[in-house]
Amino acid sequence: MKKIRSITLLLFSFSLFAQEPQNKFAQLEQLLPTPNNYRSASGAPGPEYWQQKADYKINVELDDDNQKISGEETITYYNNSPDVLTYLWLQLDQNSSSLNSDSYKVRTGKISDSLTFDALKNLEPWFDGGFKIESVKDSKGVDLSNTVNRTMMRIDLPSKLNPKGSYSFKIKWTYNINDRMKLGGRSGYEYFEEDKNYLYTIAQFYPRMCVYSDVIGWNHKQFLGSGEFALSFGNFEVNITVPADHVVGATGSLQNTSAVLSTLQQSRFEEAKNSNTPVLIITQKEAEEAEKLKSTAKKTWKFKAENVRDFGFASSRKFMWDAQGVKFGGRTVMAMSYFPKEGNPLWEQYSTRAVVQTLKTYSKHTFDYPYPVAISVNAKDIGMEYPMICFNFGRPEKDGTYTASLKYGVLGVVIHEVGHNFFPMIINSDERQWTWMDEGLNSFLQYLTEQEFDRAFPSRRGPVVKIVDYMKGNKSGLVPIMTNSESILQFGNNAYGKPAAGLNMLRETILGRELFDFSFKTYAQRWMFKHPTPADFFRTMEDASGTDLDWFWRGWFYSVDHTDISMDKVTWKQLGSGNPSVEKPIAKRMDETSQKSISEIKNKTEIEKTATELDAGANDFYNNYDPFKVTEADEKFYLRYKESITPEE
Repeated sequence: MKKIRSITLLLFSFSLFAQEPQNKFAQLEQLLPTPNNYRSASGAPGPEYWQQKADYKINVELDDDNQKISGEETITYYNNSPDVLTYLWLQLDQNSSSLNSDSYKVRTGKISDSLTFDALKNLEPWFDGGFKIESVKDSKGVDLSNTVNRTMMRIDLPSKLNPKGSYSFKIKWTYNINDRMKLGGRSGYEYFEEDKNYLYTIAQFYPRMCVYSDVIGWNHKQFLGSGEFALSFGNFEVNITVPADHVVGATGSLQNTSAVLSTLQQSRFEEAKNSNTPVLIITQKEAEEAEKLKSTAKKTWKFKAENVRDFGFASSRKFMWDAQGVKFGGRTVMAMSYFPKEGNPLWEQYSTRAVVQTLKTYSKHTFDYPYPVAISVNAKDIGMEYPMICFNFGRPEKDGTYTASLKYGVLGVVIHEVGHNFFPMIINSDERQWTWMDEGLNSFLQYLTEQEFDRAFPSRRGPVVKIVDYMKGNKSGLVPIMTNSESILQFGNNAYGKPAAGLNMLRETILGRELFDFSFKTYAQRWMFKHPTPADFFRTMEDASGTDLDWFWRGWFYSVDHTDISMDKVTWKQLGSGNPSVEKPIAKRMDETSQKSISEIKNKTEIEKTATELDAGANDFYNNYDPFKVTEADEKFYLRYKESITPEE
């Protein structure tokens, strides 16, 4: 083997300085809407602020043999606006899966030299998953005139709906459930070939009222997939009929516990309320026995939810189920997870623990979590949220092993999706218009939660350094954060990463933690259970902090201002040897002397104990692994590396 020569490289380090654009410090008054009695100049709801309300009573049945949903609902709509309404608009989101959906028309793609059968098949619509509306009637059973416009439906009222009035009507429908593994989607089913079972994560399953607001009137922008949902608050009573051996998790509180749970399951649930660690309601052994059955009987699970904007549920005979109580004053919130055996050992150890930490950290920065439950459901290749329930990806190998990146990926997605209970499920921004108002603010709090879970958490978003590559990219591929949801380029960086990094800058360097935390909490508490706009957020942050931030909103949210580069210093680097006995001590010294972010420095003293420090059960191999220790695997890899080097190298 030829001896490896020592090679030195000259590397240049650069500092970035923001270029001064014209009118960099101009005020935002000409860009923000004029304050009025509905929304004040301070960013708070005005003295005459109003919002509509919609209550739902729904009976729905899941056909496990044919993968079909059928349902009927009674909607009572309350007109709290000062306007007279002559028609109502509803969302038919399942129509995005219909054969004539606009969603297919706006997709981009290409035909490559080789295509799988499924890829070829999906070049054009073939699955008809749209709503089949069987009837629309008033409370007396009289047919109502209605018009379906793709993913929207207008109901023409027989008489005017005056301010402070209400109107009740009924809709009956069916639709085919999509196979998420083949067609994608925010809800649908997953089929397990080995045991011939299905796992259903069901949402957007009923016609839902559009938002009518003081800002844009009826929000009936078509649902194309990227921009998510705008919904009104209301109360739900939902009866879900499924095969008798299925387990159901859903938005709201279970009303008929004794009818659907065994005495043992009820006892375990009561135990979980006062436990400091997750308690299994259904064990893996019990779930494995259940998935062998195929009951022909049916069972109805009854749920009730108050002051929520939506409803989702999950159903399968494969589910394990665990729970842990979280105390908020005199209330106990049940943090829970539902998952198949394929999710273990990761999910039994980590999912509910992540739910608990999310509720604690988010509540500290906003308001005490107000709902009775928070549920995480394991579903392959998805991360999606609804009030009190979310669907999350992440499964280990069949032998139960998993990488560190998968572990932290599972923790991150659970924290993120549970966090959506706060943004936008309670602080109810318009996702169809502004993705960043829920995803960006949520990603920021996700970062804070991850760091309180584990000091070594490799957060993907939040620290400013994580957004540098995006910010210095080609400006033709960038759009301002203040871009409508359907027009965003580089969705993750624009709507998640850049807003989160901006808020982190505000908190750590521009305002400081004390001013920022007070202002952010003020915004959350002003707009909980209401419909905020970007202007309400910008104005509240300035109003509560006593700081003019117009320059920051203009530069970070309204522009893609480029940066100038200047040389800062020159350093020498040496080519690595590949020898772990040489390289790992060097890496350790570099880590010890590397510049830490301001968040890391502050968190070292301000976070007294993380979840992994308080709970031994939150630790695994990776928490005890020393990355700078030379292992037997490192030495074997080095031997293979040396043997692979040719004389020319």
